[in-house]
Amino acid sequence: MRPVRTSVVTAAAAVAALTAVTGCADKSDTKAGGAGGAVQVTATDDSCKLSKTEFPAGHITFDIANKGAKVTEVYLLFPDDRIVAERENIGPGLKQQLTAEVKAGSYEVACKPGMKGDGIRQKVTVTGAAAVKRNPQLDTAVAEYRKYAQEQADETLPKAKVFTDAVRAGDLDAAKKAFAPSRLGWERTEPVAESFGDIDPKTDTRENGLEKGQKWTGWHRLEKALWADNRIGQDEKDLATELDKDLTDWQKRVGTAEITPTSMANGAKELLDEVATGKITGEEDRYSHTDLSDFKGNVEGAQKAYELLKPVAAKNDPALTTELDKQFAALDALLDKYRTDKNSYDFTAYDKVGESDRKQLSDTVNALAEPLSKLAAAVTK
Repeated sequence: MRPVRTSVVTAAAAVAALTAVTGCADKSDTKAGGAGGAVQVTATDDSCKLSKTEFPAGHITFDIANKGAKVTEVYLLFPDDRIVAERENIGPGLKQQLTAEVKAGSYEVACKPGMKGDGIRQKVTVTGAAAVKRNPQLDTAVAEYRKYAQEQADETLPKAKVFTDAVRAGDLDAAKKAFAPSRLGWERTEPVAESFGDIDPKTDTRENGLEKGQKWTGWHRLEKALWADNRIGQDEKDLATELDKDLTDWQKRVGTAEITPTSMANGAKELLDEVATGKITGEEDRYSHTDLSDFKGNVEGAQKAYELLKPVAAKNDPALTTELDKQFAALDALLDKYRTDKNSYDFTAYDKVGESDRKQLSDTVNALAEPLSKLAAAVTK
């Protein structure tokens, strides 16, 4: 699950907001924040300062410097708080770069010292045409990733129904067996999970990730009932039906979700950061310990995004793609150590993975996430 940091958006609002979402750009465009270069973002523990608050549409680059004492994160947000682009886990004294495609419209930049709350915000205005030209190869990459996401959603529904049918039948063993397979397609599409509106918080929120007043629904609520409570009651049966409805809604949204080359690249990087800093602790599937299956799905989704963007990135930065090929291969090989059949997603239970092995996994994910953070910039050169 991607951490919930936006207000919950209805499906209707998400569709309506598509008129203001990220757009297209080419090399003649604003690859570095317009004619004046990148937008400098200086974050401290009590301020969020931008070098400019108005810039032309296209590829916008934010050069972020954390000059505070707390770890921070920086977001570019739509007016309804949906995320356009984000960069998390920026330690004190560190610098990060974030590149995004943005159409004309009104937005906010939020710095979140301590990575909590609504953040310190600055309103920004993006000027210019509603749409500009994009490298046709990148249009192809977006179309292919949308097709991939649609395939994952289509394949998830019957697998999820095996799971939810077992819950409704009160069959604990069958439900436990079907839990991890039912999640794999969702985990593969998590690089662009923010583009699906409120589906993520409905289906994949952990108990400690709930917003105030939010009802706990989805996979992890049912996971707790199966493994921690060892029971299936009427509430769980109703939640299983609700999960089916939410996943059907997700399936329908894929075709209209706003996906861009930079959202693919940034989403893949942020997802691997989440794996390395959060999921690696075992917090994702804390009751079932099926975390490694989720990890593999996350890596596959991130790798798919990279492979589709690679033709353009390789022309612009061949050294980067060479390094990414190397690091993806290393992570794939390490994950293979935890399954006996490379064609199976039956991994070692995560509570059987020791601290030193978890650290190795985290280090290997971090080694991939570092060059992956440069992919968005590489495809916009």
